[in-house]
Amino acid sequence: MPHKLIRKLEHFTRLAPDDRAALDALAQHRQRVYRARETIINEGDKPEVINLFLDGWACRYKDLENGKRQIMSIFVPGDICDLNIFILKYMDHSIAALTPVTVLEISRDAFERAIARCPRVMQALWWDTLVTVAVQREWTMNVGQRDARERISHLICELYTRLDCVGLVTDSACLFPLTQSELGEATGLTPVSVNRVLQDLRRSNLIQLHDSRLRILDLPGLQQAAMFNPNYLHLDQEGSHLAANA
Repeated sequence: MPHKLIRKLEHFTRLAPDDRAALDALAQHRQRVYRARETIINEGDKPEVINLFLDGWACRYKDLENGKRQIMSIFVPGDICDLNIFILKYMDHSIAALTPVTVLEISRDAFERAIARCPRVMQALWWDTLVTVAVQREWTMNVGQRDARERISHLICELYTRLDCVGLVTDSACLFPLTQSELGEATGLTPVSVNRVLQDLRRSNLIQLHDSRLRILDLPGLQQAAMFNPNYLHLDQEGSHLAANA
């Protein structure tokens, strides 16, 4: 079941059969299904498991007292949530399903056994954590410096690239279930501004977006519109010196 995680980690470094087996063994643990819009963990709760997303989309967010929400990251299949979660006494943010979601709940003991047997798995997961931090920096740049068209284009490029690296893009198309409100909460824009940008991207023949299905018609053009450089995702085996055959 963790094959999407394995596929993603192998963009960082090549894993040995024992490494893949250790990750596959995690699938023996409990799976849990959440409904769309259901909370996975609330701010203030004590974290008890590491969540590996097997299916569906989720988000990390914070609420203000006036009801406004800021989405701070998007989780797609293959993403693992907060390896260091056990050092927290309580959550300082919330995580919720955006669509129906299936997660694998990994206990601390199971996780520590896996990485003790296979140190290369831990190295690959460190790499994944570093990429998560790099994505957060890019989201800060997105909200702080890019205009509305660039923000939406950049987020689309990033999510499309992340989905492609775990095998969820076919013929330049993928599921894209984010609503205009959710796109706005992730980019600091109103739904009206998001709608205006999406219409512009359609008219420019850069994307098709209908019924939660995205097709990229001109990826170089969309990347140019977004000023998107995928180097922060580190998907070209920069950790090859850690590889199984290194």
